[in-house]
Amino acid sequence: MSHIMVPKEIFLTKGVGRHKHKLESFELALKSAGIEKQNLVMVSSIFPPNCKVISRQRGIKQLLPGQITYCVMSRNSTNEPNRLIAASIGLAIPADNKAQYGYLSEHHSCGETESKAGEYAEDMAASMLAATLGIAFDEDKNWDDRKELWRMDGRIVKTRNICQSALGDKKSLWTTVVSAAVLLF
Repeated sequence: MSHIMVPKEIFLTKGVGRHKHKLESFELALKSAGIEKQNLVMVSSIFPPNCKVISRQRGIKQLLPGQITYCVMSRNSTNEPNRLIAASIGLAIPADNKAQYGYLSEHHSCGETESKAGEYAEDMAASMLAATLGIAFDEDKNWDDRKELWRMDGRIVKTRNICQSALGDKKSLWTTVVSAAVLLF
C-alpha cells in the first residue's frame, strides 16, 4: 500500500529579491519569503478538504532545512529598470471544507499593480471552484459582482490572495518576486 499524502495545513508567503544574477535574485526572494532552506516541489492547484490555513510565522516554524516541501508558487523576474512585475496566489475555500476541495491559482504578470494581480488570482481560484460546484457565473461581470454572487450562493465561504509586486531595479539588477502557498503534512 502506498503512503497517501494529503496536506493538513497551508500557509501563504511572499518575497522579493534583487541581485546581478537571476538565480541569486530568486534565492533572495525565497529568503524574503522564509522558504529558502527547503527543497521546493511545485504542485498544482487543489486546496485539500479539511486543510487549515495557518499564519506564515507558524508555518515557517514547522519547516526543517533540506525538507522536501510542496507548494503552489508564482514567480516573476525582470532586469528591465522600473518594469512593474507581480506574482500572486489566489485561494478559494468551499463552505463545506470537510467534504469538498477548494482551489489555488497562480498568476504572474507585468504592468499590473499588486492589488490588481492579487484580485485576478483570487478571481481565478473562485471561478475554478464555482465551476466545480456547478455555480453559474458570468466571465464578463466584474470581480465584485461575481464575489457577491458566490457569497449569496453560500457554497464558497472564503477567497483570499497573496501577491508580491516590485519595480525592476534602476541599475538593471535582476528583480524576482515570489508568492507561494506552502503545504504542510
